[in-house]
Amino acid sequence: MGARTYDVTTRALVMGILNRTHDSFYAPAATFDLDALLTRADRLVGDGADLLDVGGVKAGPGDEVSEAEELERVVPVVTELRRRFDVTISVDTWRASVAAACYHEGASMGNDISGFADPEYLPVAAKAGATVVATHIRLRPRVADPSPHYDDVTTTVRDFLVERRRWALEAGIEPNRIVLDAGLDLGKTAAHSLQLLRDSATLAQLGSPLLLSASNKTFLGVLFDLPVGERANPSVAATALGIAAGCRVVRVHDVASSVRARDVLARILEDR
Repeated sequence: MGARTYDVTTRALVMGILNRTHDSFYAPAATFDLDALLTRADRLVGDGADLLDVGGVKAGPGDEVSEAEELERVVPVVTELRRRFDVTISVDTWRASVAAACYHEGASMGNDISGFADPEYLPVAAKAGATVVATHIRLRPRVADPSPHYDDVTTTVRDFLVERRRWALEAGIEPNRIVLDAGLDLGKTAAHSLQLLRDSATLAQLGSPLLLSASNKTFLGVLFDLPVGERANPSVAATALGIAAGCRVVRVHDVASSVRARDVLARILEDR
């Protein structure tokens, strides 16, 4: 990622979430104010985050956010994060223009939940030497998908991720700069997301680092009948299960607890 090289053989990277949105499902608007967001970033870095993931538009349906508004929300954040902290910066966007502006300000990873729907996304990343995340989604961001169906969700997701990795390679992205994400909750029922979590080992065998984004997700709320503010323990448990099964980047809200779980598992995996 950027000028850094990470060995993820046994140690996962912890990615702290920074949402500059009014309507995020988790703590809506809590960090829309730039000072509040930077205060949270300082806490995440202090808690041991390896990466910070900045997003300006939530994945689900909501008010329209224009390209200009998204740029205004995230680019100044990336600039300040790069100035203040010595950690890898990721930008959570599916717009190539936003990714390009953030790469110019020092971001080195593009976290795209659309599966590279913007045809310019991969060329922009290749030109910047950025790492990209290929994420499975059934429809597209911001579109409700209330009744998703799969004959075999793991096989469908696996084939999709292999195809998107091929797209990235053909665009000139280096193999060790491609990360895969099963996209839990993105066009999946709770049962689908749980199955994908259970099958993390299968997806980890595809040969690219696997990202897990399970923190506070809807499927955990459905499974345990918990509102979003009460999913902390299931989130850490899901993160630990994912790491044990081969996930090597974990995108989380609670960095401190996730770092502790990661470090315990790293020690176990190293000894093994």
